[in-house]
Amino acid sequence: MDQTSQQVGQESVNFVGFFNKHRFPLGEIARGFFLLNKFGENLRCKLQLSLSLSLRLNFILVLSRIRIKFILLQSYPDYKIVVLDKLDYCSNLKNLNPSKSSPNFKFVKGDIGSADLVNYLLITENIDTIMHFAAQTHVDNSFGNSFEFTKNNIYGTHVLLEACKVTRQIRRFIHVSTDEVYGETEEDAIVGNHEASQLLPTNPYSATKAGAEMLVMAYGRSYGLPVITTRGNNVYGPNQFPEKLIPKFILLAMRGKPLPIHGDGSNVRSYLYCEDVAEAFEVILHKGEVGHVYNIGTKKERRVIDVAKDMCKLFTMDPESSIKFVENRPFNDQRYFLDDEKLKSLGWSERTTWEEGLKKTMDWYTSNPDWWGDVSGALLPHPRMLVMPGGVERVVDVSENIQSDSPHAAVNPSQFRKVGPVTKTKPSFKFLIYGKTGWIGGLLGKLCEKQGIQYEYGKGRLENRSTVLEDIQKVKPTHVFNAAGVTGRPNVDWCESHKTETIRTNVSGTLTLADVCKDHGILMINFATGCIFEYDEKHPEGSGIGFKEEDTPNFTGSFYSKTKAMVEELLKDYDNVCTLRVRMPISSDLNNPRNFITKIARYDKVVNIPNSMTILDELLPISIEMAKRNLRGIWNFTNPGVVSHNEVLELYKKYINPEFKWTNFTLEEQARVIVAPRSNNELDMSKLKSEFPELLSIKESLVKYVFEPNKKL
Repeated sequence: MDQTSQQVGQESVNFVGFFNKHRFPLGEIARGFFLLNKFGENLRCKLQLSLSLSLRLNFILVLSRIRIKFILLQSYPDYKIVVLDKLDYCSNLKNLNPSKSSPNFKFVKGDIGSADLVNYLLITENIDTIMHFAAQTHVDNSFGNSFEFTKNNIYGTHVLLEACKVTRQIRRFIHVSTDEVYGETEEDAIVGNHEASQLLPTNPYSATKAGAEMLVMAYGRSYGLPVITTRGNNVYGPNQFPEKLIPKFILLAMRGKPLPIHGDGSNVRSYLYCEDVAEAFEVILHKGEVGHVYNIGTKKERRVIDVAKDMCKLFTMDPESSIKFVENRPFNDQRYFLDDEKLKSLGWSERTTWEEGLKKTMDWYTSNPDWWGDVSGALLPHPRMLVMPGGVERVVDVSENIQSDSPHAAVNPSQFRKVGPVTKTKPSFKFLIYGKTGWIGGLLGKLCEKQGIQYEYGKGRLENRSTVLEDIQKVKPTHVFNAAGVTGRPNVDWCESHKTETIRTNVSGTLTLADVCKDHGILMINFATGCIFEYDEKHPEGSGIGFKEEDTPNFTGSFYSKTKAMVEELLKDYDNVCTLRVRMPISSDLNNPRNFITKIARYDKVVNIPNSMTILDELLPISIEMAKRNLRGIWNFTNPGVVSHNEVLELYKKYINPEFKWTNFTLEEQARVIVAPRSNNELDMSKLKSEFPELLSIKESLVKYVFEPNKKL
């Protein structure tokens, strides 16, 4: 043990634990707080465990419970704990309730990305030891929002390191990394990755953690910072936010729902119970050598399918009917395997069996079913960061949720210290919208006003690159919405005799806008059309088999549809574009001549064919949310299911005008009065429904958003 290690064990210590963002959000803060205090405890003692602790090390949040006041007041009364957390979407202030009895505990709401705040804390609190758990960790999210991972995991770590270099008072900096930085372990490997193994990350999350490690190592060598790095297996236990595998399975099982497994479930993972991991950090804090890396691992591996089966056994569920295989991640490492001999040589060992830890975890969740509130979004097979209505991340202010329904006493609000800006902050968005005079473009502007989002309408012509570039440079938008396009008035027949104008706007203009946005790193939400398909042998009318996003367009009956299919294909090469296929748009404004209901209510005759349709009142707010989530690629953008012309008019008659009458005619008869054929199809909505499970079916949405508000009977 070096001199620094001896001093840390012998002298009074001031800690600051950085747990903001997603690695130690406050749902896990108290747990991080537990870690910092638990280090002073005789870990073999039999104190009543009562404090939530989270060590979100890899895929699973870790939670443990311990009575902190005995540690602080009796074992290490000189230890001072400062916890910094952003209070992000998986935060829960109830986890801090037990800390009220600790006079040396202080909580600060803030972001590690704020250099001023971090420097201020280190100086004013006289911090000499940092345990850095803060990170964004959910791998699924990293595939769709990787820039956020770079910002939080790499930049946030850099801010901490720079503050340590400037203040020159840190005696120990423990950086918490993950086993995923090693990349995939060979399936037949007998010996796991050791601390000197090459780092070969395979997903955006692990790549940012590896990048953060490189910064830690560089600051250790260049500036002599006393750094230690840990790399751990999956951690699980009570209080864990249920986007992770084990708590997700438990909550789904409690609700009688199937357990989703990515791929075939053969992927192998190693799981450590939270209390054992807490003990590992206690050992590393007091016995670890500066400049070294320590694996925190277990030799006991389990396939994901076996975890699901064990869960079914605990809940007496039938595995055959309770396990559902879903689409795999873009890349899913088959196995992570660690060599943990180095840490064992310091005196640590795993003590909780899988069966014991799983039973403890299940018991906690069944006793606290409403701890996290509405987490339906986290229980999806491929969850995303949870957001509140309007797109704001779920953030809890420190003044809320102080009273708890837990068996512990409530946290004393006087123990919370607000430093710097403490008001709820919304992500800063600014939209540039094209299509001011259009129906969708106009509605988007009204929605932005309603949600308090800054926006401006583009003034340039889409096909004129210089004017588009001028708009971008002037407005400096975070996102661009393209609701401009030629559809033809009174209908798409106009495009048949105005082909040049149609190409100029629908193809050239759209591609120009996408290209300028790509040059400036801006996401473009492009309103396209689903009228590029028609029922065929593989997708027969009435079958319920819809066209998927990856299907090749098969409808070329109108020039309008040709141009839209053409530009959609070309936009596939632009990774900054989110294409939304709208069909037969409907809104609650029944006076708008572009409204599909308004159109067919004025026709002398209508065909009666079931189609996918888009209820704008429900789906346009979702398009804004998709921008906030930085979703990309092609999306069918209608309500699930189909509705026929006659069904729509029956609702019109029921809610609006009981005297309304109409006549049907066949497609052959229709063809005699129109120039270009019309597209009729059903789109598969499983992709959008998975991202937004609350999305209503077409008939439900029609009633709720269109006919009920306009009801006259």
